Amino acid sequence: MKSFLAISFLLTSQFIFSQYTETINSNRPGRSQGAFAVGTGVLQAEGGLRLGKDKHDLLNTNTDLWGLDYELRYGFFNERLEVNLRGSFLSANQQYIVAGNSVENKYSNFESNTLGAKYLIYDPHRKRMLEGPNLYSWKANNSFQWRDLIPAVSIYAGANLLLDSDNTFIAPGNDGISPQVALITQHNLGRWVFVMNFIGDKFTNDYPSYSGIFTLTHAYTRELSFFAEAQIIKSDFYSDDIGRLGAAYLFNKDFQVDISGLVNFRDTPSRWQVALGVSYRIDMHSTDEYIMEDLDKQKQKKAKQQQKENSTKEILE
Repeated sequence: MKSFLAISFLLTSQFIFSQYTETINSNRPGRSQGAFAVGTGVLQAEGGLRLGKDKHDLLNTNTDLWGLDYELRYGFFNERLEVNLRGSFLSANQQYIVAGNSVENKYSNFESNTLGAKYLIYDPHRKRMLEGPNLYSWKANNSFQWRDLIPAVSIYAGANLLLDSDNTFIAPGNDGISPQVALITQHNLGRWVFVMNFIGDKFTNDYPSYSGIFTLTHAYTRELSFFAEAQIIKSDFYSDDIGRLGAAYLFNKDFQVDISGLVNFRDTPSRWQVALGVSYRIDMHSTDEYIMEDLDKQKQKKAKQQQKENSTKEILE
């Protein structure tokens, strides 16, 4: 049993220390970002088409929407780092009544367009693998432990690139270049993954926005997964409470398709949307890069300790 556990540790350690995964790691179909990067040498594209309707009771408007969501991700320098371009383009057809006549107003623009970078600052699995398995207890290695609730943590910083001052989808004065930051946590609990994003957006402008996104994903099979998501948005320009449900199917290790739906819980406006999307990666990852800083420090510490013990023995002899 001890030999089996030791061999298992050696075989699985590369998947813990390396952010690169054998199958595609997509943020779709939810709107949150996972804590882990795509891996060095991986170029990944994620996109989808959505259709929906907004109905505003106070303004007495009905707006038909279609949009394109996109994300381009690239991992470089080390396994912890990823740069990405995320955004969405919307087209709207708004109908309302003026003096008893029905009026249509059509417009389109970028709802969001953000260039940023994400960096993993803490991975609890790395520390556990450095400690190694308990060679005397199968139960200790396979039963729930409180430390399993400690998440991986990443930070994100980006710049919103919205240069059109006549953009109807953003608040007045929020055009131009503005900051966006996020704290990202991710719990991996077997077939369940729970991700939280805490986002500060355009906080240097007249109408800053603060939001939280909470995404729970369940891998039903190796190919099929389901997700549920809640998003809370707080702003003087637009606040909302949004729920999403959906599923994703993995066709092969580099290609995924997804479907999802959205509803909100307000009437200013009330909203629904449906979306179809795909994720595809170009895998140029050649060799596994390990996040070994702690292991190197541990080795150096043990070497110094051994050197000190040897010196002590020589003195005593």
